[in-house]
Amino acid sequence: MAKKKKKADAGSAGGEWIVTYSDMVTLMLCFFVALFNPDEVDPAQLAAMISTFNNTGMGASFGGNTLTAGKSADLGNTIMSLPSMDQGRSLGTALKKAVSLFQPEIRSNKVQITQDERGLIISLASDAFFNPASARINMEETRDILLRLGTFLASDEVSGRKFRIEGHTDDTPVDPDGPWESNWELSTRRSISVLHYLTGIGVEENRFQVAGFADTMPISRNDTPEGRAYNRRVDVVILDEGHL
Repeated sequence: MAKKKKKADAGSAGGEWIVTYSDMVTLMLCFFVALFNPDEVDPAQLAAMISTFNNTGMGASFGGNTLTAGKSADLGNTIMSLPSMDQGRSLGTALKKAVSLFQPEIRSNKVQITQDERGLIISLASDAFFNPASARINMEETRDILLRLGTFLASDEVSGRKFRIEGHTDDTPVDPDGPWESNWELSTRRSISVLHYLTGIGVEENRFQVAGFADTMPISRNDTPEGRAYNRRVDVVILDEGHL
């Protein structure tokens, strides 16, 4: 009996190291989290890392039988081979490229990159691109941005896609003595100005649609100067197939 008890004690003591090791790993994790500065993260790199984790089978430790190929395995392979899936993946690549390409302007709020059911949206802040109540592009400030936008729209990442340029204003009425009858004309004319510049540097004109929405599609409240500034914008939308 004494030998059996001694053997049990030895077995019990032999597993204690894992507790100490786990504590050490946890402390190291906390240390590196404390050092992490989210302001220094490149959004494109972060999106790539998240995509990598999503595709590494993280559920392998917990999945059990869910990892076993079942009757629907062939159906899944068929779905993933559909052209729309390829287009969705390529639009994800386009998103990462756009975020990387316009990183300085994203930081300064001249450009915003978003995505919704329409597709990939590159929003140009009207206050940076146009003078008040004007549809003439401020070339001195924005020529480099528009050149990069033209290069992006001609790239392989968005090859074969259609684009829609959408003008938006805040809800402030136009000057009755000014050149515009309403915000409808102003928003549409700003879209056309961006269209003319992009086609002038070589982007195919037949890939574009143009629209002006005045103040009917705000993305922020119009009761503060900051909110109105967000609403004054020109959106260049790389369209999904369902929004042609």
